[in-house]
Amino acid sequence: MTKRSMAIILLLGMTLPFTGCKVRTVQHLTPPEVPHPETEQIVGITTAKGEDVKFDSPGASVKGDTLNASVNKAPFQISLSQVQRFWILRQEVSKARTIGLVAAVAVGTVVVIAAVVAATKQSCPFVYSWDGKQFVFDAEPYGGAISRGLEKDDYSQLEHLRVDNGRYRLKITNEVDETQLTNFMELWVVDHPVGTHVVPDIQGKLHTVEAPQSLVSARDQEGHDLLPWLRATDRVIWEQPAVADSHGNLQNEIVMTFPKPEGATQVKLVANAATGLWGSYMIKKMVELRGRDVGAWYKLIDESPAARDQLFAWELKEQLYALKIYVEEPTGLEVRGFLPGTGPFISKDRIVPLDVSRVRGNQLRISIRPPAGFWALNSFAVDYSRDQSVSVNTVAPLSARDSHDKDVLPELLASDDRYYEMPNMGDSADISFPAPPRRAGMDRTVILHSRGYYRLHVAEGGEPDLAAFDAITNVPGAAARFAANRFTEWQAAGHGGH
Repeated sequence: MTKRSMAIILLLGMTLPFTGCKVRTVQHLTPPEVPHPETEQIVGITTAKGEDVKFDSPGASVKGDTLNASVNKAPFQISLSQVQRFWILRQEVSKARTIGLVAAVAVGTVVVIAAVVAATKQSCPFVYSWDGKQFVFDAEPYGGAISRGLEKDDYSQLEHLRVDNGRYRLKITNEVDETQLTNFMELWVVDHPVGTHVVPDIQGKLHTVEAPQSLVSARDQEGHDLLPWLRATDRVIWEQPAVADSHGNLQNEIVMTFPKPEGATQVKLVANAATGLWGSYMIKKMVELRGRDVGAWYKLIDESPAARDQLFAWELKEQLYALKIYVEEPTGLEVRGFLPGTGPFISKDRIVPLDVSRVRGNQLRISIRPPAGFWALNSFAVDYSRDQSVSVNTVAPLSARDSHDKDVLPELLASDDRYYEMPNMGDSADISFPAPPRRAGMDRTVILHSRGYYRLHVAEGGEPDLAAFDAITNVPGAAARFAANRFTEWQAAGHGGH
């Protein structure tokens, strides 16, 4: 089989033995290939054209470089070279971890996650919402906050949360080899006019989305049509692997075109995007370059605002974990906003307010330049409507107990020096909140406002790789090249297929 760069998407679900509660999560895993698709139970694919195809049970078979299946009882055949993403069902093989990532395509079907996650997953806490029957993966807060100096607030819509006996119930878990520290949690219970959606921006300001307008076109710098990938929030996700294009470029440019009403001066860009899995993994790999100086670097970031500002400036310059939003104006492309990355496993809609007062004509063109391997882009839309009034109830937690039945509520009630600490994989806590009465004739959105950070478990020893670190810091594009080289090495080691 020839090498193919494919992302894997797995619908994840498992049983938590200590609670008896079923958990489902949805995640995409990128960028490696499926090494032996002929041995997998393939239940669906995303094609290279951006088509989402679901197979009849029991799934597809693979012979040579051809996949055969049945779709709505009709024969289906496709070359593996035309497959962008597999959907795979795997049977559980281990219960070694109390809480772990396992995959499922239906409630009650338990499957194990692909090896790539165990090898590359660097993330942040997972938050599960009780939907009335089970806990469902619903948020992944403060991604990229790998030090106390980088601690940040996060605002996540809890789409699956439902009232249970007058309360909202959440579960927070550590499923990664890192220490996670949560400073504060509260719910914003938002009642808003029917027919609107409430979406936060990166500062936590709430906006209403009333009349979203979809993309007219989306193309990359080589002219490829990305509209099938970016026009809707669905299973079709644009995710460039950490591989250079035919010209050796590791940074793509995507130009998106939207309608623009005459006289519009402000717009709300509604973006659904996340950090790519390989990009998330590279955080740890770049920190490890510091060798025995890791501790000193953490101390610098924790204590020096100037060092933090320098780090943020670098992130924005390289666009690894923050994308500049360019707006086409008569003078050319101008930066009018930016979109920060999130955890790699779940993405939510976020608003980026943009000034479009200088744009001429009836079309709005927006450009982004994501480095290869660092971004997973699901959808983009715009909304020109004015924000409507909403009613917000800020709700503090009523109870919080960890998996050892310890009361951890005091650690979560205020943004202070107390943290709920999860140092081990499998650590978790159950948290409940009172559910305010609903306002008649209003829709409701619940947003988790949380604050915290995490510390990667890295070996703090050995010689620092000063040459690599200097290049990453000072040479434009060197960080993306570093990530691409590590990906090539990872594939060569047998993780990426044949």
